[in-house]
Amino acid sequence: MIAIKLLEKLDRNELKQVITGYTSPGKYVITYSDSPTQTSFNLTFQMLDKPRVGHYDHLDDETLARYRDALPHGFSFGAFDQDSLAGVLLAEPQAWNKSLWVWEFHVGEAMRGRGIGRQLMETAVQKAREAGLRTIVCETQNTNATAVNVYRRLGFAVEAIDISYYSNDDYPDGDVAVFMKRRL
Repeated sequence: MIAIKLLEKLDRNELKQVITGYTSPGKYVITYSDSPTQTSFNLTFQMLDKPRVGHYDHLDDETLARYRDALPHGFSFGAFDQDSLAGVLLAEPQAWNKSLWVWEFHVGEAMRGRGIGRQLMETAVQKAREAGLRTIVCETQNTNATAVNVYRRLGFAVEAIDISYYSNDDYPDGDVAVFMKRRL
């Protein structure tokens, strides 16, 4: 049985077991135009000839320290199968605009498809509502259509695109940041 618990500490090795990567059958192609009278962004889903496999390897000391600093806010949760971490949601509230920013949201590959992600997100939603927050913000890449679809099933909608969030070479052929929100 899965237990959702407030995280009080982070272990890099445990996180690496669930923050692994993704496989996506397609991507969202971004088209962008900007003129003095009109700016537009368009996302169009495109199946890929072979699935894209993305790997996450960003748990450096600085990132881990930032995540540890967010823990006292009380919006980071772990999904545990017995004593083993099966999923994680690391988030931090932003008081100035009453939003909850989700920094990491992952379920271990062997545990996917069991509703663990939904349990984690609904726990965060409940906590955010209790705290008077108005929205939850998640970020993913246009190349991770699987994540976009998961967020949509959890009540999120695409609200922003950032074509240079990761580097100055993101658009048009790199990973483009897609920001999704669930209004509370």
